[in-house]
Amino acid sequence: MGIDEDPQAELLRRFQAVISGAELDDLRQMAADLSVLGAQARRERARPKRPELRPPPLSDLRLFRVRVDLKHAEPPIWRRLELRSDLTLDVLHRVLQAAFNWTDTHLWRFSLGGDPFDSASQVFLCQWDVDEGELDDEGGVPASRVRLDETVQAPGDVLSYIYDYGDNWELFLRLENVLEAGLDAPAAVAIDGRRAAPPEDCGSLRTAEELADVLEDPSAFSLTEVNEALRDPFLLLTQAGFDRRLADLVYRLAYTAVGEDITAAAYALLGDRPVPDDAAFRASLKPITWFLDRVGNDGLTLTAAGYLRPTDVEATAAQLPTMASWIGKANRESDTLPVLRFREALQSLGLIRKLKGTLRLTRAGKNAAEAWEELWSHLADRLVPTKDGFETDATLLLLLFAATSSHGDLPLDAIAQALTHLGWRRSTRSPIKDHQLYWLTAMGVLRNASEPETGPHDRWRLSPTARELARAALRPY
Repeated sequence: MGIDEDPQAELLRRFQAVISGAELDDLRQMAADLSVLGAQARRERARPKRPELRPPPLSDLRLFRVRVDLKHAEPPIWRRLELRSDLTLDVLHRVLQAAFNWTDTHLWRFSLGGDPFDSASQVFLCQWDVDEGELDDEGGVPASRVRLDETVQAPGDVLSYIYDYGDNWELFLRLENVLEAGLDAPAAVAIDGRRAAPPEDCGSLRTAEELADVLEDPSAFSLTEVNEALRDPFLLLTQAGFDRRLADLVYRLAYTAVGEDITAAAYALLGDRPVPDDAAFRASLKPITWFLDRVGNDGLTLTAAGYLRPTDVEATAAQLPTMASWIGKANRESDTLPVLRFREALQSLGLIRKLKGTLRLTRAGKNAAEAWEELWSHLADRLVPTKDGFETDATLLLLLFAATSSHGDLPLDAIAQALTHLGWRRSTRSPIKDHQLYWLTAMGVLRNASEPETGPHDRWRLSPTARELARAALRPY
């Protein structure tokens, strides 16, 4: 466009070029689309932006003494809690659920500066609201990304919480005192409280007279019971630094048919255990270190189909514990599943890769080949996939049971049942079966970090070092 040309005239000319030759129905659809876009733009301009009210987090860990009151309860229903200042709000949500004996079956959110549904408040949302929430929730922050000390810091500061958008259980958290805290301070402890909390789905009953119809004793309150509820595996696993995704799975499975076994395994994961010595660790990793040495600096030439050559298959098979009960020849990788799964597991873990018809060490593989400690750390960091999905859920549960089984026996049926309860299905929509766990990368590593199989009952039995590797993979830092 020339410098003397009218911009509006040029815009009109371009618009006419676009619509020239268009059918009537196309023009009507274009007009409708423009109308919708215009209306949306007007709403965007009219809707006030949510304020940013969060202070920076504290530089040191503190204990916050907080009084939590249920709004409009008569007589008052409240809890006094001591909370770590570094709790994220999604963890605080679980604390409040335990403290008020609720079951986390409804939506929830936190807010600063006012009501949780006030457009002038800053809101911190549960994941469903983040993914599927209303347009008015735009500008809300996922609760999992916000620490408690980014919302309250000084005595008198208030954080609001609402649970169940139907019954609207509104809680006010008022910071009463800020205390010194050690790094081993528990996530949450109840130190006082009054009266029983309203039960789930009771229709927003809040007075003693109303609650007498749904509670045996509305005045009942047990500090011991509340603190027992605060020993929820989710809170303990999170505080201890275990993989947060595992804590979520344990929480989701708690009330299923496998909940008792899952919870027992989670508590066992938190307990003390004997740790094998360095010699045992080196011995358990020998199949991997041997294979990395065989690949070496020159690499291994692959067949035209991309498999290991027969001589390499035979040599590898002789090193793998999983080959002890294998029946048949072991000279074709495509027909020798233990070798194939082992090699593919090492590729998936980033220790080896295919390059121009050869199998090569990666940089991580070279480092791991030089020191078993490097290999151990690499495996612990990589056994759990980074992306969410079936393999990740299956691996987390596999590692949980692997790390806590007293004799190293893997209860594959229980793991498959847990995955089915989580909503996973086979391609035929039928329940998950144990054989779908055989191909997990973690399975290939753990089984080959164990003693050779001596019979059919040893197939899913893991060594102490394999169990320790499973534990390390669930707590990578």
